[in-house]
Amino acid sequence: MTAPFETATSADGTPIAFARSGHGRPVVLIGGAFSDRATAAPLASVMAPHFTVIVYDRRGHGDSGDAAAYAVEREVEDLHAVIERAGGRAAVVGHSSGAILGLEAARSVGPVERVVAYEPPYIVDGRARPSDDLVDRLRALVAADRRGDAVALFQTEAVGIPAPVVEGLRQTEMWPGLLRLAHTLPYDVEITGPGNRLRSDHLAQVAVPALVIVGTAGFPWMMSGTRAAAAAVPQGRHMTIEGADHGTPQSHPELLLPLLLDFLA
Repeated sequence: MTAPFETATSADGTPIAFARSGHGRPVVLIGGAFSDRATAAPLASVMAPHFTVIVYDRRGHGDSGDAAAYAVEREVEDLHAVIERAGGRAAVVGHSSGAILGLEAARSVGPVERVVAYEPPYIVDGRARPSDDLVDRLRALVAADRRGDAVALFQTEAVGIPAPVVEGLRQTEMWPGLLRLAHTLPYDVEITGPGNRLRSDHLAQVAVPALVIVGTAGFPWMMSGTRAAAAAVPQGRHMTIEGADHGTPQSHPELLLPLLLDFLA
């Protein structure tokens, strides 16, 4: 990426690229799979008149660095490092696996003040779970430089998109961007955990208010998963957005803004 950015240094020395816009209370946006700072730009643009909005590249994405070994704890440290540079305290808004990462980062008293989790992909019912060895199979495909196959495996098994639809994506202009981030897909599977199971013990430790949001026009199985997640968080709330789907933070971010203003401001 070429847009101007600042850098935070994570606990393990990894440089994490971030950019900020707007004025007001700081809010950090956390992307999910196939995302970088540019992916978060539409949501950041509608929030910037009301907040100081920080968008960052998760490790391995965009202009951020990476490390040889991966652990979800390192990503939590990355987020904390960005918040430290942003003033020491911030709310976070996470999307998909980034929503789960935001909840993980708030499991103890720390720099996260509030969490908005948009469609964390917990599977409670309504669809088959990804296999527990998905992360190992993705790593093997990436190591063999079969990036297209890694993207297809993630889209079909983790996301639940029908294989013919994924094959059609190979012919679109968005495919090269998916390939570029294929090496980070094991990270998202690590964050969601084996089989996308809802980890009630983790969510019970979230120490701040959390708003879990789901759209009515997306994957039906997310409705029960998000309700269960909100119920498991001690200060959790659940809300739906009529007509929103999983891509709404990028395609129609204005639909989220009223809920964000109410919960964060």
